[in-house]
Amino acid sequence: MSRRNKWVLTIMFLVGIAIFAYSLRDIKFSVLVNDFVHINFWWFGVAVACMVIYLGLEAWIVKVFISDRITGFTFKDALRIPMVEQLFNGITPFSSGGQPAQLIALMQTGVDAGKASSVLLMKFVVYQSMIVINFLIALMIGFNQIQDKLHALVWLVVFGFCIHLAVIVGLLMIMFWYNFTKKMVTVVLYPVKWFVKPERYERMSRNINSKIDSFYAESVRISGKGKLMLRVFVITFFQLAFYYLIPYFIMLALGYTSANIVMVTSFHILIVMVISLFPIPGGAGGAEYSFEMIFRSYISSSSKLVLAMILWRLLTYYFGMLAGLVAMVIRPDRVTEDSDS
Repeated sequence: MSRRNKWVLTIMFLVGIAIFAYSLRDIKFSVLVNDFVHINFWWFGVAVACMVIYLGLEAWIVKVFISDRITGFTFKDALRIPMVEQLFNGITPFSSGGQPAQLIALMQTGVDAGKASSVLLMKFVVYQSMIVINFLIALMIGFNQIQDKLHALVWLVVFGFCIHLAVIVGLLMIMFWYNFTKKMVTVVLYPVKWFVKPERYERMSRNINSKIDSFYAESVRISGKGKLMLRVFVITFFQLAFYYLIPYFIMLALGYTSANIVMVTSFHILIVMVISLFPIPGGAGGAEYSFEMIFRSYISSSSKLVLAMILWRLLTYYFGMLAGLVAMVIRPDRVTEDSDS
């Protein structure tokens, strides 16, 4: 990890502490401690297990994709990938650092850069597709209630959905209308010439076209492997399900046993969509605010509401970054390329 990334990581932990401290400004520390001591640690353990399973299922997806092409890729190496992704998603704006970090982690195991990029693109397509599907379901279930709770922020939810949907549409266009998409990208990029140097424009154009070509080649290769893709879609569905269930189990841990699992899960899906729009790494500030605004009507005690937010944030954000730090010091195994891959 570079010195700059270490600084950003330190800053994000300090920002988190500051946000937690601000949230606790009107709450006695003794009350918070008492609430924490009396939580149901069995249910909280289930919430922790959900996050662990979330990472484990993503590792399984990586292994499924890589093992389809390369021999000797271990589950230990597969597990490093989502852990590293969590770390660099957490310290970069709009989670932009996760994909490059995964690519480097795969290359460290001996996977060819081109194959690694293709695998990560396909994994990204499946993941984004499931996010959009889950969001549509959550929107139908909880939009009216979230509109009452978030007011103006509700449009951020819709805007976030539009961005995710546009990404999926763009990727599908590459898969099914490759030549048209290449021409359209050239047209869209043309105005960039007016604002950047010719060398930079050429470099940008080559990079984008290379990624389009790589993704198209991989989509053609994978098109005849329906069973593999169905398997990955099913695994991704359960992966996200475990992640979205975390607030529900935290509420059970705090004694709110009458919580509606469908509604709570739907709200979490919508919160995740809001977080993706905040330019600050990890959506710091926006994530905590959104959680408190949405769950305020479900958790009557202000101290328990803040405690729920802190536990949720520790599990869904800081836990992943700490896991990523562990992954950074794990020495990867080396793979053996198949001669016909």
